[in-house]
Amino acid sequence: MLWAMLAGIAIGLALSPHGLAVVPDKTAAAVSDWLALPGVLFLALIKMIVIPLVVSSITLAITESRSMDALKSNGLLIGGYFVGTTTVAVIIGIGLAEFIQPGNYIDPSAMLTEEAVSRRGSIPDVGGNGFNIPELIAGILPGNPLKSAVDFNMLHMVIASILGGIAILALPKKKTKPITDLLQAVLDISMQIVFWAMAIAPLAVFGFLSSLAIQVGPDTLIALSAYVGTVLSGLFLVLIMYGSIVFFIAGRSPREFFKDIRDAQILAFSTSSSAATMPLSLEVAEQNLKIKPEVSRFVIPLGTTVNMDGTAIYQIIAGLFLAQVFGLELDFAKTVLLSVTIVGASIGSPGSPGVGLVILATILSNIGVSPEGIAMILAVDRLLDMCRTTINVTGDLTASAVMNKWMKV
Repeated sequence: MLWAMLAGIAIGLALSPHGLAVVPDKTAAAVSDWLALPGVLFLALIKMIVIPLVVSSITLAITESRSMDALKSNGLLIGGYFVGTTTVAVIIGIGLAEFIQPGNYIDPSAMLTEEAVSRRGSIPDVGGNGFNIPELIAGILPGNPLKSAVDFNMLHMVIASILGGIAILALPKKKTKPITDLLQAVLDISMQIVFWAMAIAPLAVFGFLSSLAIQVGPDTLIALSAYVGTVLSGLFLVLIMYGSIVFFIAGRSPREFFKDIRDAQILAFSTSSSAATMPLSLEVAEQNLKIKPEVSRFVIPLGTTVNMDGTAIYQIIAGLFLAQVFGLELDFAKTVLLSVTIVGASIGSPGSPGVGLVILATILSNIGVSPEGIAMILAVDRLLDMCRTTINVTGDLTASAVMNKWMKV
């Protein structure tokens, strides 16, 4: 996959109108679609089985708990860990955004319309349609699990799986054995399909990156280099945090750990989807990191949905960057409110490409950033999406290493 990644970038830059442009623009666009085809097929195959994989793995992991007390203890451990690391990521993001001030490197007149420039420093009327925390809380429970599955709402499926697993654990094993046997069969079938999908993973990596390289030009990256640099610096600091956690808490060598998980990181970088990477993350955790299946099959599917440190730090930096571009002075209270909202929104955001930007647009409307601001960073979002997804997946595997030591299974 590493060679596929390098080859994809090289070929994409050679074909790109913004690069060597060895072929006409129309030809490059047509070739881009064909190059991306293996990746599209790979994502479709993974998406086909990710719901049954998540439901069966989480439910079975809970049913294998020794008791309700052990489940409660383990749940508090993993929940506290996820919230703690996400909070630290947001704090890092605030510190970097306030220190670097990337919004001050942008000429508003060059990036915004005259009307938007004239509104700089004022909070427009957003019509009260912004991000609503009570609605988010009320929407946690899946009123219709079948609809949630069709809508690919991973948070709903995780909640339903947890409740189902707890209910099975509360009943005598004699009564629940048929359903646990069925779930085990579903898990085995899903993992077999994953094994087949991994055969085309290098082609998917090659296709995704070559297609991206054809479309992205260097001019946009230069114009937003301060913003991109701030986000990448924040993600790198989170990566250092993971290395420290692996060393001091999990008792592992960070060098060996990152070497063992690189396949999952490459796939996450290429697909921009932690959900698509989840099957490989499970394989990496159990085969390379030697994580107990009872731990990995609970932590990783759960982490794919609620452990979004990379998304959280990206969103807080993007929010403060756009506030700086729009000339909005956010006091301490507004910054804290924005941070809490982002942490809440990142928990449960679907592990799919581009979802973070949609959530961010809704949140930022509350502090007066118009959709035009989101459009400004859209050009570099795909690249940053790839990077933050890599961090999200790394965070899930780091959590698995920690919980392998902490959890009682």
